[in-house]
Amino acid sequence: MSTQAELTRRRRNLVLAVCCTSVFLGNLNNTVLNVALPAMQRDLHSPLSGLQWTTDAYLIVLAALLMLAGSAGDRLGRRRVFQTGLALFTLGSLLCGLAPGLDWLIAFRMLQAVGASMLNPVAMSIITNTFTEPRERARAIGVWGAVMGVAMAVGPMVGGVLVQGLGWRSIFWINLPIGLAALACAARFVPESRAPRPRRVDPVGQLLVMVLLGSLTYAIIEGPGTGWTAPRTLSCAIAAPVALLALIGYESRRAEPLVDLRVFRSVAFSGASAMAVCSFFVLGGFLFLNTLYLQNTRGLSALHAGLYLLPMAVMNIVTSPLSGRLTATRGPRLPLLLAGAATTAGGALLAAGAAFTTDALLFTAYVLIGMGVGMANTPVTNAAMSGMPKEQAGVAAAIVSTSRQFGQALGVAVLGAVLTTGLHGGSTGYTQAVRPGYWIVTACGVAILALAVVTTRRAAPPVGAPIAGQQQSAAGVRVPRP
Repeated sequence: MSTQAELTRRRRNLVLAVCCTSVFLGNLNNTVLNVALPAMQRDLHSPLSGLQWTTDAYLIVLAALLMLAGSAGDRLGRRRVFQTGLALFTLGSLLCGLAPGLDWLIAFRMLQAVGASMLNPVAMSIITNTFTEPRERARAIGVWGAVMGVAMAVGPMVGGVLVQGLGWRSIFWINLPIGLAALACAARFVPESRAPRPRRVDPVGQLLVMVLLGSLTYAIIEGPGTGWTAPRTLSCAIAAPVALLALIGYESRRAEPLVDLRVFRSVAFSGASAMAVCSFFVLGGFLFLNTLYLQNTRGLSALHAGLYLLPMAVMNIVTSPLSGRLTATRGPRLPLLLAGAATTAGGALLAAGAAFTTDALLFTAYVLIGMGVGMANTPVTNAAMSGMPKEQAGVAAAIVSTSRQFGQALGVAVLGAVLTTGLHGGSTGYTQAVRPGYWIVTACGVAILALAVVTTRRAAPPVGAPIAGQQQSAAGVRVPRP
């Protein structure tokens, strides 16, 4: 191999490292915050709804802007948008670490999310345009996906170490040197690229998506505190379905819509999107409820709370590649059935209250939940993309990514509202107040089981069909697996 070829391969690997660093930062911030919530609650004198907003403000903005960020990269230049995202995310992290109060923290979290929305979809586009050889591209995307999974799984542990040693503000400050280094490396190593024919901007569709996600989340979070019949709660509860109907009517008439509704004609895609919402609903709600239980009820430190959640994180990391292999050889149905069964069992163990009696049963529930989340991610992507026409692959991938983020935000909102209602209703304690929430987690597991049976094929995918690990960028680039 020539020296020039060796340098070229080294340059591509550096591009991959920069993209993986950004993806690690963005996804770590999805879960690292949870262990810090009790410390924030004490320091900022926050109600439970304030903690929900600290988490969901990030997730909702991220979910609402993913599709816009992907198309912006195609139009304005992927490196330019990627660097802008890194700069905004790093600035938002600095401001979060300096936030003087809860409202400021929530606002700065939203700025963080604006930056983070430019990282994942644009990083995928950069990777698919940098690694043009199919096998090399598949390996690069495998690394990218593994980094994403590890970041989300180890978030509670990393958060526990930082909060215990340096305080809750350190979970934001740690992003500064990493973000600045990634920004400098992106300027030096990441090549600029654009789509030959970028999608048109759809500001009306984007606004309707933001109104839909934001108003629904507001109604759920604020309902228990302000009252379900309060004018603001009712207004948001009405605004959400109105925005949904307006979005369907408007997007169906556009030649290049932000949300291409044709993809939902596929039963497999619709089922996969619903399973993505259910799986990440469980992840977001589980982490939110358990960090409060472990620290506020059990009296554990942030570090010990992170250690308690380690079984869940380990199972997530272990089962994710196993799920990929099963999907590649047997199709998505088997790993999705295993994901649904594990989630159902873990949720039922927590809902019945048995898991709160001994650490052994608690860890068993954590292992089952981690297995359920780890098993679901790859086959959900496979089921969504299986048989999807190439011209619809990009928007389909963006919708599934949005479904994941919104599901996580919905889990925090709904299960937090259930907990608040239970505590205000005079329940004897946290474990009694939280049990209805875990019945909802159990129902999500049952839903995954049912959807897997109804919407996925029994046999392995045919040769040439999209299989485990195949993903599409926001630009619509099809990425095969070796």
